Amino acid sequence: MHVLVPVDDSDPSWAALALACETYPDARITALHVLEPIHGEPAMWLSEDQREAAAAEETGELFAEVNATASEYGVTVETESVYGTPARTIVNYTEEEDVDHVFVGSHGRTGVSRVLLGSVAEGVVRRSPVPVTVAR
Repeated sequence: MHVLVPVDDSDPSWAALALACETYPDARITALHVLEPIHGEPAMWLSEDQREAAAAEETGELFAEVNATASEYGVTVETESVYGTPARTIVNYTEEEDVDHVFVGSHGRTGVSRVLLGSVAEGVVRRSPVPVTVAR
């Protein structure tokens, strides 16, 4: 079984990671951090190598915390970061990497349809080809 947990250093994403580790301790668990390119910024003109170096720097602390959290449950987690629009990138990753289940954190931000889920979680729930568990 392959489980995907999108992480963004928010409380709901930490809850999703903990729930995934508790529910599927023997599964292959991947923590995915989606980096959103900022249009109009100099960063969009960086080479692939430069973007990868910037991503590694940005995600270093996050993935250290992911691994520490997973180790509290006796679980090893793979980590990966990719550039893209979060909901779409998460769904594409799910399809391309043979993911069996997604655990995503909720975000109650704004708008009637986002009161419980948040725009990213809502997009993943609506488009995912596999079961999605939402944690808050």
